[in-house]
Amino acid sequence: TMGNWLVNHWFSAAVLAAWLGINIFLFTYYFLYFDRDERYFYTRAILGSALAWARASAKCLNFNSMLILLPVCRNLLSFLRGTCSCCRRTLRKQLDHNLTFHKLVAYALALFTAVHTIAHLFNLERYNHSQQATDGSLPAVLSKMHLQGSDKWLNPIHSNQTTVEYVAFTTIPGLTGVIITLALILMVTSSTEFIRRNYYEVFWYTHHLFLIYFAGLVIHGIAGLVRGQTEESMKEVHPYNCSHYLTHKDEDCSPSCCKDPEFGSIPAESWKWVLAPILLYIFERILRVWRARQKVVVTKVVMHPARVLELQMQKKGFRMEVGQYIFINCPAISLLEWHPFTLTSAPEEDFFSIHIRAAGDWTEHLIDTFQQQKPEMPRIEVDGPFGTASEDVFRYEVAMLVGAGIGVTPFASILKSIWYKFQQADQTLKTKKIYFYWLCRDTGAFAWFNDLLASLEQKMAESGKADFLTYRLFLTGWDTNIANNVALRFDTPTDTVTGLRHKTIFGRPMWNSEFAAVAAAHPRSVVGVFLCGPGALAKSLQKSCHQHSSLDPRKVKFYFNKENF
Repeated sequence: TMGNWLVNHWFSAAVLAAWLGINIFLFTYYFLYFDRDERYFYTRAILGSALAWARASAKCLNFNSMLILLPVCRNLLSFLRGTCSCCRRTLRKQLDHNLTFHKLVAYALALFTAVHTIAHLFNLERYNHSQQATDGSLPAVLSKMHLQGSDKWLNPIHSNQTTVEYVAFTTIPGLTGVIITLALILMVTSSTEFIRRNYYEVFWYTHHLFLIYFAGLVIHGIAGLVRGQTEESMKEVHPYNCSHYLTHKDEDCSPSCCKDPEFGSIPAESWKWVLAPILLYIFERILRVWRARQKVVVTKVVMHPARVLELQMQKKGFRMEVGQYIFINCPAISLLEWHPFTLTSAPEEDFFSIHIRAAGDWTEHLIDTFQQQKPEMPRIEVDGPFGTASEDVFRYEVAMLVGAGIGVTPFASILKSIWYKFQQADQTLKTKKIYFYWLCRDTGAFAWFNDLLASLEQKMAESGKADFLTYRLFLTGWDTNIANNVALRFDTPTDTVTGLRHKTIFGRPMWNSEFAAVAAAHPRSVVGVFLCGPGALAKSLQKSCHQHSSLDPRKVKFYFNKENF
């Protein structure tokens, strides 16, 4: 199983190993640097090892802040996907892990923020303690050096009345640190699965605190409160030779140690790390705005049962692939909110369409707006299309498509496209067999998809390819009325629930037996498994892919693909 995982995910594993390696290297290197370097001998006399903890975590924060925006540059990812369309399938597929990587980097930011903050709380406490000390110790002497000149200080606290809270809310590093930590906490907590699925608006708006995060990060180190000894001063009065005389003023200093040490701030450098990604992201947003401003014409509005709205649209120069998605904005509802929807049309059609299920305030408003039958349609803005795993479906000889509920949408596009390819007798169609599984909770949700499957069934039969598509519809939530109805009409040629030739199965699929059957039917094929559905289902499918793939390269292989929004 581990061997299979590495074959399928070697690129992900390599990226993960590189990312972890760089983080470990940066932390270790800078920890040892600030813990041992002679320039920080006097700083360490006051702060101890908390200096190294704070500086090492700061370097890792800069590194991860540099990476956090890259996985959400959708146009950049689309461009990369396009340029490596000739690359191996595994390499292109790794681009779909963009949000997983984004979350991973975010968790690292949260961890290093905690380390950095705690270390600085210790530092402030020690700065404060040294400033108030009157025992003539080295920290106490160093803390009084500001009295000899405005730029001579090493300890940023110059008053005995200062508290940690005072520094946190009145200095630039303190205040920006508090603000960006709060912004980070809000962004992480509001992006949990539950909030994203049920309160998308909360997630959307709080995530824009990233603007405050980056502004605060760039300003954070400007004041240079943490200082070290300057190069010139090191040459004149090296701490290893001269630190003794600072605490023993009564002794005659040797000629080379009579001067006091001089200190300089560590220059702010966060901006160097994040400048390029910020510029790239600004370009990405400009591109999105420009694309969104292009006119979209809504050509047809269809209201399906179970409050599912279908919008058919046209836009000049719009080119799509199967299973891609677009972002939709309706200025009449909200100027700022953009929501992702998978395209349900095929590239061969002269329009593009999406199906919208009522699932939250924004979608409810949109469905209501289009149901009101006003003389003029509300304006729609479209950004995209963006590529995800499903466009790889025709690269496999055998494809297993699994859709849960409304997650069937990318497969609507694929099945339509296959239908058109059959109509046009397309010779380039590599796919020889498709297995389609749709798991759904209630019968109403099947309605809009029935017509497509019925016409597809008919088309396949007419072409003499009735066995090309095997599909199974699983009804996971059903009541006694449906059960009685099914029992009464068990002998009918078409299904009671959907009116299709293939019967609806009640309950959940037994994935082991489904995979075993596919492996037995195609012992030498490469099978693409495509899912648009919940994470729990992804785990069981991934497990089945590993279990049923043969280690022999000549035998059956299952490759798992998941839709990511």
